Amino acid sequence: MNDIFNFSNNILNWFHIYGRKKLPWVKNKNIYKIWISEIMLQQTQVKVVIPYFKKFIHKFPNIKKLSKSSLDEVLYIWSGLGFYKRAKNIYETSQIIKKKYNYQFPKNFNELINFPGIGKSTAGAILSLTYDYSFPILDGNVKRILKRFYNYKLKKYQLEKKLWKKINFLIPIHNCGKFNQALMDLGTLICKIKNPICIQCPLKIKCLFYKKKYYLKKINLKKNKKKNIKKCWFILLKYKNFFYLKQQKQNVWKNLYYFPMFFKKKKAIIWIQKNKLKFKKIKHTKKFLHHFNHYSFFIHLISVSINIKKKIKETKNIWFNIFKPPEIGIPSPVKKIFSSILEKNKKK
Repeated sequence: MNDIFNFSNNILNWFHIYGRKKLPWVKNKNIYKIWISEIMLQQTQVKVVIPYFKKFIHKFPNIKKLSKSSLDEVLYIWSGLGFYKRAKNIYETSQIIKKKYNYQFPKNFNELINFPGIGKSTAGAILSLTYDYSFPILDGNVKRILKRFYNYKLKKYQLEKKLWKKINFLIPIHNCGKFNQALMDLGTLICKIKNPICIQCPLKIKCLFYKKKYYLKKINLKKNKKKNIKKCWFILLKYKNFFYLKQQKQNVWKNLYYFPMFFKKKKAIIWIQKNKLKFKKIKHTKKFLHHFNHYSFFIHLISVSINIKKKIKETKNIWFNIFKPPEIGIPSPVKKIFSSILEKNKKK
C-alpha cells in the first residue's frame, strides 16, 4: 500500500509544479472538448494537436453543431492532421449521440467503449479528466513509464495484460484526472522515447530503469529501418482556377478529395487519353516525398491544362476552385501543392 501511495503521491506532487495545466481542452472540464482532444491526441503530439483543436472547436463548439455537420466539413477542418479514420470516428460518434442520447454525452464507461475510436484507455481518459472518475489510462506514455519503472520484459500480449493490471492497482481513488494527466505529461516531458531526462523524474528513486543506469546507454527502442518508398503520379488537371479532384473510397486518404493518383506513369497517361482531354499543354513538374509512419510516397506531378471544363465519368468528383475553396477534406500533399501554386500566383 505504501508503494502505491508513494508512486501516486510523487506523480501528483510533480504535476502540481511542472504539469501542463493550461492546455486548451483542460479549461472548464467539458466532456465534449476532452473527447475531441483525446481522439486527436491518438498517435499525435500535443503541440501538433493544439492549433487543430482550436480550429475544430471554433467550427463545432458543441455536440449539436458537430452532429448537424457533414463528414466533408469535419474532414475539411481535420485536413493535415493525418490518421483520418479518427475524424470519421468522431463524426460517427456524434451521429450516435444525436440519435440515441438526444445530444447528451454519456458518462457511463461501458457505453463509451462502444463508440467508434474509443477503447478502454480513451474512455478512462475522458471520464477521469472530466469528472475525476477513478478510471486508469494506458496510452503509449503510460506504458513506457511502467515498463521502465518495473523493468518489464514480456511478450506484447502478456505485457499489455500486466500493464493493465498494474495501472488498475496504482490508480488513486482521489485526484484521478490529475494523476492520469500527470502520467501523460511525465511521459512526454521526462520519460521520453529517446534521451529520457531521468535525473528530473519524480520516480527515479525506485525506478529500475534508473537504478540499472539504462538511461546512460544509447536507447534505440526501434531500429531505424529504411522506409518503403512507393512511386506515384498525381495528375494536376487544371481549367483556369479550377483543379479536378476525386474522392478516395478506400485505403490511404479515405473520404478525402485528391488528384487522380496512379502507381505507374503509363496508367496516368492512359487515364488522360481515356478521358479524351483536349489540353493546351502537359508538363512534368517537381517531385517530392510525403512520409507516412511505415512508408513514403515519392510523388511525381503531371500538370495538364485544358481548354474546356469537361465532365469526367467518375463518382464523387469536383472541380476545386483554388481561390474559393469548398469545405472538403484534402490530404497534406494536396494542401502543399495548392499552397505552392497560390504562392507563385502572389509573386506574379
